[in-house]
Amino acid sequence: MKAIVQGMYGPADVLEFVDIDRPVVGDNDVLMRVHAASLHIGDWHVMTGLPYLLRVVGFGLRAPNIRVRGMDVAGTVESVGERVSEFRSGDAVFGTCEGAFAEYACAPEKNLALKPTNLSFQQAAAVPTSSFAALQALRNRGEIQPEHKVLIVGAAGGVGVFAVQIAKAFGAHVTGVCSTAKMDLVRSLGADDVVDYTNGDFTRTAQHYDLVLDTGGNRALGDLRRLLSPGGILVLIGGEGGNRVLGSTSKWIQALVIAPFVGQKLRPLSTAPNKNDLLLVKDLIESGKIMPVIDRTFALKDVPDAFRYLRKGNGRGKIVITV
Repeated sequence: MKAIVQGMYGPADVLEFVDIDRPVVGDNDVLMRVHAASLHIGDWHVMTGLPYLLRVVGFGLRAPNIRVRGMDVAGTVESVGERVSEFRSGDAVFGTCEGAFAEYACAPEKNLALKPTNLSFQQAAAVPTSSFAALQALRNRGEIQPEHKVLIVGAAGGVGVFAVQIAKAFGAHVTGVCSTAKMDLVRSLGADDVVDYTNGDFTRTAQHYDLVLDTGGNRALGDLRRLLSPGGILVLIGGEGGNRVLGSTSKWIQALVIAPFVGQKLRPLSTAPNKNDLLLVKDLIESGKIMPVIDRTFALKDVPDAFRYLRKGNGRGKIVITV
């Protein structure tokens, strides 16, 4: 089968479009014929091995332990392991796996669900990781409640487009922060207010929020705290700040050190695939409360170009790989 493979850390040039063997199906696994996958910033970090902390925590010291890139996937079940009971050959599924940028991929049964009936494979592939981050940031770390005033920094990005919609589904009053060119998109997602960050410093305002989600990582912690009400919650989602060793975790450490001494709650987010959350997101999609936004699609052989486009940071929603 064809796949996007890397043998060393580095820029998109390290990625190769080559023939490899199909993955072996374990007893609890599902083998999929991949129809689409999607790209997110975490894939870029694994490709480059940056920050270096990623290598230490288990991704591989000198080269990635997993050679095929890609995590978010949608496809058709080809075969299942002996202990798999939920799926059968021919089922349309979506979820997360290791090695989604390939013609075939294998995933644990617990990482998959039947594809939402109202989505294409391309749309379904755009959902999992970014929707998990948005949902878990709002519900688990942000303790969102109806009528909360919620500010989402980076509202037009991969996580932001889901965060706006999910926050509205929870009954919050949502303000999205984005550039001028993306304001109409954020309004179309249901945001009650939209702030253009290119038109002055949005952190210097008299408005305060119960919950702030920072998906960008480019604002100082003090600036973000100014936006919070006295007992408000700031959730730090990923981000591209920091140095080559710690990356955005340097801001996370700063937040954890400060948090005990202030009334506000400052909380980093670490997401993980979750079957219950995948099913909840599926229900929200099928009920029409949220929908993925696809910025651009690339063919499997053009994944290196997709990474280069991702790194520019100008996208609206998700980048999808068609297989």
